[in-house]
Amino acid sequence: MERRLTAVLAADVVGYSRLMGADEAGTLDALSKLRSEFIDGKIAEHQGRLVKLTGDGLLLEFPSVVNAVRCAAEIQCGMRDRNANLPPEKRIEFRIGVNLGDVIVQDEDIFGDGVNVAARLESIAKPGGITISGSVRELVGNRLDLVFDDMGEQKLKNIEQPVRVYSLSQEESTIANTAPNRDQRPSIAVLPFSNMSGDPEQEYFSDGITEDIITDLSKVSGLWVAARNTVFTYKGKLATVEQIARELGVAYILEGSVRKAGARVRVTGQLTSTKDGGNLWADRFDRDLTDIFAIQDEITHAIVAQLKVKLLPQEAESIGQDPTDNVEAYTYYLRGRDFLHRRSKHYCRIARQMFAKAVALDPNYARAYAGMADCDSFLYLNYRVDVPIDALLATTEKALSLDNTLPEAHASRGHALAAARRYPEANAEFEKAIALDPNLFEAYYGYARASFAEGQLEQAARLFERASQLRRDDYQSVCLLIHIYRSLGRLADCKDAARRGIELAEKELSSHPDDPRPAHLGAGALFELGEMERAREWISRALAIDPDDPLTLYNVACGLTKLRDYDQAFALLERAIAGGGPELVNWVKYDSDLDGLRNDARYPALLARVNELFPDTK
Repeated sequence: MERRLTAVLAADVVGYSRLMGADEAGTLDALSKLRSEFIDGKIAEHQGRLVKLTGDGLLLEFPSVVNAVRCAAEIQCGMRDRNANLPPEKRIEFRIGVNLGDVIVQDEDIFGDGVNVAARLESIAKPGGITISGSVRELVGNRLDLVFDDMGEQKLKNIEQPVRVYSLSQEESTIANTAPNRDQRPSIAVLPFSNMSGDPEQEYFSDGITEDIITDLSKVSGLWVAARNTVFTYKGKLATVEQIARELGVAYILEGSVRKAGARVRVTGQLTSTKDGGNLWADRFDRDLTDIFAIQDEITHAIVAQLKVKLLPQEAESIGQDPTDNVEAYTYYLRGRDFLHRRSKHYCRIARQMFAKAVALDPNYARAYAGMADCDSFLYLNYRVDVPIDALLATTEKALSLDNTLPEAHASRGHALAAARRYPEANAEFEKAIALDPNLFEAYYGYARASFAEGQLEQAARLFERASQLRRDDYQSVCLLIHIYRSLGRLADCKDAARRGIELAEKELSSHPDDPRPAHLGAGALFELGEMERAREWISRALAIDPDDPLTLYNVACGLTKLRDYDQAFALLERAIAGGGPELVNWVKYDSDLDGLRNDARYPALLARVNELFPDTK
């Protein structure tokens, strides 16, 4: 039996029964959205772990009491901001308790007095408040700019000994200062630049400019820069400078806009201090499109100068190295990256065409080679497109030979090696990519799929969780977690992932109605929650969009298995396997959605068919 000392955070929704009684569906949707958009990010930010959901609350553990209290304070502060413009009956508020204690570890759960005290501390907190034990208060000391009121010793229900309790004084605490710029470097968030071109199709270009400025600023050792996937959660949302500063813990914010018209581009930028809202720098660049890299360099150097940060010679050299000297190739690359993010057969083929055009225009464009390899890996694994493995590996080798420090190239190499079923080598490449860029979504997502293919479900779950935290709009990681959680017996997590998956898939389907993937993955989430009729509608929609897509056929078969239409499920699985790639083999073997078929006499024949088509996957 494993025991350990850990910081435990228990949170509970105030008035949960009242909220559910007034609007059950609306409350569940609001809680799911709250977790995906805000709370999950805070947990990850402070290195916490979600132990379990408890219906009206959650249980977390942290590696230190400072992390736990900082996370609690930022959650409560963020909740006050979110509730500010809501009527009282619609507000969601938490009580939070934090304790340091000994716990018993069993599978993924924790038990014992350490947990029980945290739960009792939560129960005596005020709505929107935080109570902590004396041991937590002692260890936090003066490390956080927070003020605590001594409540004295309290007799807590079912706790034998009285516990010294402290409550957070919200009026006297500066919670904004607890956010995560954990050193003395100037901290900055680059918000997504607005697309002012009047054409939604140009969104890829403004997003690409934003990402490249973040990349350049991240090369400056004297700056702390908020990650790309964190700041993109604010895309298209109204948020004040004060709110962003509080949630991200940054001292400065860079905003801007991009207008691309023909061979001309206009880029504006504005640097704001979050301390007083003062405008520190602003400029407008009206240039030829060929000057786009020079504009990015000028913006980066202007920020460095305004924040009085020393730029080391090697950093200046790295920032000055353009990814390509061909702006047309750069434009094709940005288009390809935008299409690849959608991860469907249709868009992946388009993405590959974009990357190939970029390489044709600039044969030394490392990122474009990595993009081509990613497309080939996806198409081979899922659709058995005739891509020789040797050629795929050669493409990744070319990318790395051009830039061995490019994290995307190492991630692409990992994808290719996983396609070749060389998993130890693939995992090593994913680890290299993450070491170079700890916020690279593609590395975590690919690593998760490779782990699943090896049957390493717990590791796959952790990696998919991290991927979904990095890209908050990614419905695929969340929907794939449903099956993994169920296989691991984490049923509460499974239900929660289903609720979040539906919300995210619905948004993607609205944005890209010609893509069947959010429809058939979302249908699986609906089945998980017992919404059978709605799930049938989504299945019909997926089949209407692309009735021959192997991934669509496979996921529809999973849904039919839940409906106990086994004959049709086997028929669709045969079609899916006939047209799909080797990655489908792993899902047929490990996917808990197919548990209803495994005792059927036809299942061994199905596996034999799989092994006949893919003998290397036995």
